[in-house]
Amino acid sequence: MKTNTIMTVTLASALALAQISCKSSEEEAREDALEQEADNLENKADHTRDKGEQHADALERRADRTDNATEDALEEGAEQIRKNTERHADQLEKKAEDVRDNK
Repeated sequence: MKTNTIMTVTLASALALAQISCKSSEEEAREDALEQEADNLENKADHTRDKGEQHADALERRADRTDNATEDALEEGAEQIRKNTERHADQLEKKAEDVRDNK
């Protein structure tokens, strides 16, 4: 009788541990979806940086073909674009990090 009780408790403990340690397919799907969302946010951040840099470079090329006052204004605009783009991309990356932390 004592052996049966020990075996039952051991088996029940092993099953409980196995159930806890195994992720359900729903949990895995949820984590996969969050990982995909984070990847998409990081890709968007990269794209934002690339487009912002292209736009700023175009303004600087245009500035090179203008007079001094206009050139200064365009170069300042290009610098603002770079700062704003970087800030926005950093926010997207922070959001991606938060999504990953919530997995």
